[in-house]
Amino acid sequence: MNEEDVLGGIAPEQVRVRFPPSPTGNLHVGNVRSALFNWVFARHYGGTFVLRIEDTDAARNLDAAYDVVYDSLNWLGLTWDEGPGVGGPYGPYLQTERLDTYAEIVPKLLDAGHAYRCFCTREEIEAREAARPQGAPSGYDGFCRDLPAETVAEKQAAGTPFVVRMRVGEDPITFADLVRGEVTFEPAHVPDFVIVRSNGEPLYTLVNPVDDSLMKITHVLRGEDLLPSTPRQIVVYRALNALGMGDGSIPIFGHLPTVLGEGNRRLSKRDKGSGLAEYMERGYLPQGLLNYLALLGWAIADDRDVFTLDEMVDAFDIRRVNANPARFDPKKCEAINASHIRSISADELTERLVPFFVAAGLVSDPPLPDEAAKLAAATPLVQERIQTLSEAVDMLAFLFVTDEKLTVDPAVAPGADAAPVLSAAADALAQVEPFAHTEIEAALRQALIADLGLKPKFAFSPVRAAVTGKRISPPLFESLELLGRTSALARIAAAAASIDGAAVRGDA
Repeated sequence: MNEEDVLGGIAPEQVRVRFPPSPTGNLHVGNVRSALFNWVFARHYGGTFVLRIEDTDAARNLDAAYDVVYDSLNWLGLTWDEGPGVGGPYGPYLQTERLDTYAEIVPKLLDAGHAYRCFCTREEIEAREAARPQGAPSGYDGFCRDLPAETVAEKQAAGTPFVVRMRVGEDPITFADLVRGEVTFEPAHVPDFVIVRSNGEPLYTLVNPVDDSLMKITHVLRGEDLLPSTPRQIVVYRALNALGMGDGSIPIFGHLPTVLGEGNRRLSKRDKGSGLAEYMERGYLPQGLLNYLALLGWAIADDRDVFTLDEMVDAFDIRRVNANPARFDPKKCEAINASHIRSISADELTERLVPFFVAAGLVSDPPLPDEAAKLAAATPLVQERIQTLSEAVDMLAFLFVTDEKLTVDPAVAPGADAAPVLSAAADALAQVEPFAHTEIEAALRQALIADLGLKPKFAFSPVRAAVTGKRISPPLFESLELLGRTSALARIAAAAASIDGAAVRGDA
C-alpha cells in the first residue's frame, strides 16, 4: 500500500477524520488511543479533526459527561477543528441535535428500497433461528424483506410495531483496511440489520455512517472491536451515495489493534487503569500518557520509545501500525511518564505540581509567595525521583507541615541507639554557617562519620526520619537547607524526646 492508497486520491489537506465518543462518563484509554491516532493522522497531513458527540442513546448519557469529554481532550492537548464549542460547516455536532436529519433520510431509504419495515417480534425471530440447521449462519433471516406492499400497509394500518432494517446485498463486502489489508465479509455473515427502533429512535448503525457521509469524513480510524460493524456501515454509505446524499465516496478504514489488559483479555472499562481520570488524578503528564498509548500499535523507531507529540505528528505513518493486539503495561506506562517528567523544565514541573499540593491542603490556592518559593526550590530535588506528579506530595509534604504536625512513620522512628546520633547532629546543625546544603553535609559528615565512627547509612537515617518522617526522602542535606535551622532542630529535639519518653515507659 502506497501513500496514494492511504489518501484515496485526495489532497493531504482534504483529509477529514472524526472522534465520536458517547457522553457516558470517564473516557476509556482505548478511546483516547483512537482519538490520538485520528488527531495525529489529521495533523500529519494538515487535514481536519472533527469531534462529534454520539448521544442518541439517551439511557446511557450523563449530562456531566459532555464536559468530561471536552475537558479530557483539552487536557490531552487533542484540540478539535470542528465540533462542539468550535462549530464548523457540517454541524450541529451533537447527534441529538441532528434527529431531524435522520428522520428525513429514513423515508428516502425506504422509498428507494434500500431499507424496509420489519414486523417480526423478537420471539418469532428467535424461534425461526432455533429451527435452523446446526451450523447455519446466525442473524435475521430476511422474513419481512419482500413482504407485499399491501401486507405492509395493512400491518401499518393495524398499528403493528415495526423496526426499519437495511437491505444487505448478495455480494461479498470487501474493503482495503489501512492496518489489516484487504478484508472481506461474506453476505451470509452480514444479515439485514436494524437502523431504527420500533419507537422511532435511530440506531448507531444509521446515524454513524449518515454523519460520516454528510460531514465528508475521508478516513475512519477506530478500534478492532468495531470491525464487525464496518460492512453494515458500508451498506449505508452505498445507499446514501445512490440517493445522491453522499459525495460518492466511502471513508477509508483503519482498524487499530486491540488493547489487552491482565490475562490477555481485552481491556474493559471495569479494569483498573482503563479510565483516563485515574491517570489525571495520579499526576500523569498528558504527553507521557499519549506517548505510551501511541506505542500500543505504533513506534517511532525500533530503538526509541520516548518522543513528543510533535515528533509523532512528523513521523506518523498509518501503514506502520501493527495489527497484532497490544498489551497495556502499567509499569512501562509509568516509566514513559517518568521520562517526560525528567524532560520538562523545573519551572513547568513546579507549575504542574501546584494543583496536587493545593488538593492535599499543603499550600494555599493560589500558593502564598513563600509557599511558591519553597515548592520551586524543592521541585528539582524530586524531579529525578518521581514517576507521577502525585508522588511528589508525599515526598515533599514534610516541608509544608508545621513541626508539631509532622508524623514520623513508626517503622523508621529513631530508637534508643539513635540518641547519640541525634544529639551530635543537633550540635552540628546548631553551629553550621551558613545553613546551606554544602556546609550542612560537611558538618554532619564530620560529626557523625568522622567523630562517631558511623557508616553513612546509620549516621543519616535517624536524622532523615526525624526531619522528614520517612525512610526515603529527597536528598537529606538539601532538604535540611529548605526546612531551615529552626525547624530542623525542633524536629530532631522532638525525635530525641520521643526516645526518652519510650525509655521512661520501658518501650525502648
